[in-house]
Amino acid sequence: MGGTSEVLEEEPKLDSSLILHPSSLAVCLVSGGMDSCVTAAIAQEENDQLAFLHVSYGQRTDTRERRAFCELGDHFGVLQRLTASIDYLTKIGGSSLTDTNIAVSEANLSSREIPTSYVPFRNSHLLSIAASWAEVIGAQAIYIGAVAEDSSGYPDCRPEFYDAFQRAIDVGTKPETAIRIFTPVIHLRKSEIIKRGLELGAPFELTWSCYQSEEIACGRCDSCALRLRSFAEAGIIDPVPYA
Repeated sequence: MGGTSEVLEEEPKLDSSLILHPSSLAVCLVSGGMDSCVTAAIAQEENDQLAFLHVSYGQRTDTRERRAFCELGDHFGVLQRLTASIDYLTKIGGSSLTDTNIAVSEANLSSREIPTSYVPFRNSHLLSIAASWAEVIGAQAIYIGAVAEDSSGYPDCRPEFYDAFQRAIDVGTKPETAIRIFTPVIHLRKSEIIKRGLELGAPFELTWSCYQSEEIACGRCDSCALRLRSFAEAGIIDPVPYA
């Protein structure tokens, strides 16, 4: 029996780059550090509702970071929160943040080498969880406090990494899903991030950046040194106590 067959075309994927404004609901990755704090403040300014996500990956200061996450959630009035664990990264190893056999190196802000604190491909894991959750709860935006100033040491902080991951989200989610990654502080210096945070009333006193101490910040690791230098450049006293 003759006839013609109809070829069904796949529904075109929504181009997330055409979204001019974030959705009313946005997932914000909150580590508890100052970059994610300022990013959360920006996300709150640009959206009606936030959902906070914190990921534990076996880092040395996880307990202190989760405390900062909870306190920041309370400050911003965020009711929808998710904590996820990917502590298998401790089994993978390769980072002084997850492997106690690797010492946290002293700060060397002039070095262009990848520091021991780099957790291999960590941000891809974080973004994958955020994308899954965003698709389920109907969020159309993911905010992450990546900073290109860190990219000389952390390859997954580079803008091109987020461009590539955006394409993965576009391809790997449902046709009707439109989730866009926002990196609002990626091109700012740390001192500029601090100034932007002050404009927005970001609670820096609730944040935690130290890589190796959970009581009083060590002041010697890369993260502490970069934070201290940035507050000094901004002409502001860091409210976090240091050894």
